[in-house]
Amino acid sequence: MDVRGKSITVFGMAKSGLATLDLLQRRGAVVRGADARPREALPQFEGEYVPQGEAAIEGCEIAVLSPGVPADLPLFEEARLRGIHVVGDVEAASWFLQGPILGITGANGKTTTTALCGHLLAGAGIDCQVGGNIGTPLASMVETSRPGRWNVLELSSFQLETTRTMRVSIAAILNITPDHLDRHYTMENYVAAKARILRNQLPEDFAVLNAENQPAATLSAAARGQVRWFHAGAKKEPGCWRTEGTLWVEGERLMEEIEIPLRGRHNVENVLAAACCAYLAGARPDQIRTGVMTFPGVEHRIEFVRTLNGVSYYNDSKATNVDATVKALESFSGGLWVVLGGKDKNSDYTVLRGLLRERAKSVLLIGAAAEKIAGQLEDAVRMERCGDLKTAVDMASKEASCGDTVLLAPACASFDQFSGYEERGRVFKAIVNSLEER
Repeated sequence: MDVRGKSITVFGMAKSGLATLDLLQRRGAVVRGADARPREALPQFEGEYVPQGEAAIEGCEIAVLSPGVPADLPLFEEARLRGIHVVGDVEAASWFLQGPILGITGANGKTTTTALCGHLLAGAGIDCQVGGNIGTPLASMVETSRPGRWNVLELSSFQLETTRTMRVSIAAILNITPDHLDRHYTMENYVAAKARILRNQLPEDFAVLNAENQPAATLSAAARGQVRWFHAGAKKEPGCWRTEGTLWVEGERLMEEIEIPLRGRHNVENVLAAACCAYLAGARPDQIRTGVMTFPGVEHRIEFVRTLNGVSYYNDSKATNVDATVKALESFSGGLWVVLGGKDKNSDYTVLRGLLRERAKSVLLIGAAAEKIAGQLEDAVRMERCGDLKTAVDMASKEASCGDTVLLAPACASFDQFSGYEERGRVFKAIVNSLEER
């Protein structure tokens, strides 16, 4: 799209919004930055600032929303009535992006699978760059994009719900379980947002879907590209699957499950999805196997921190919803001290009762959702109201026995006490690393 001379307002002056504002300015647009915060509370940026309100859409031709800005605010409903083009920052950046997109979405596993895909392609000598929701905004990838270079992107529902024309050549939907219902309100809306990753595909493109996850598998009916499956429990063609401890890709033996360096069955699913995507992008099975075996994992995803006094500490701050916490709990056999809590996302924590009763010695509650979680887990497990991370870690370190595991897997967002799950995870690691032997 030619944006030269067009009046554009970018809403949300965090990392992705700032990158989008800069990109649009360099492409010749007349750009303003808008935010709910005052200018003095924002990072420095070149250009006009306007408070997030009706003045921000006056004279505006295009409104670009950062992922953290809800698309259904009354302000943007008014903008649409005025004929203003309302899109997300990923959509805006895609107007200028060169090279095909390999996009990955899902309630859980996006970050690990995206990072693994980039690792597999790079190891196979396939030109790629990695970004999106995983860290580097798409707008910051435009200048380094080129024809033939894969853009491997983690795509969240917040980013996908405002896409219109972006085409994803290889689109993977890992799973769909309840998440972000405080933002999307219903599962139908959430599924519809995820499904937008498929909407602009062509017949030569691919949709990689989880055969075991019913909401994701159902989207095969909406796929315009060729469907490829991944299945961690049975043979499923065409695609990738696991049977009797062996992983297969399109009928070729890939590797043994015990060779995967990541914990948990969910990571078998992530490996299968990444392997399928990498294979479709041109990687050979032997290259994929080598890449999986050398993958270091992702920070904040069942990340081992240390063992002290015989107690192991794991950081799964990325477990920001109940399903992610279920997967974390399933990765350990027992002796768990589980840190739960944070900002509630209209979640149902009763799902955790059985696993906690079976595997946890205690739940250590923190954050704004503590009382809701306590009410829903009543009588299932011993619970301690700790309030904050330091209190929780200190209590666990004093009471845990040799062979136990302290696991941060909050099942909540972090925004009540932290700027994001990354800060929460790093604070947890800092507290754990400051503990002394007793």
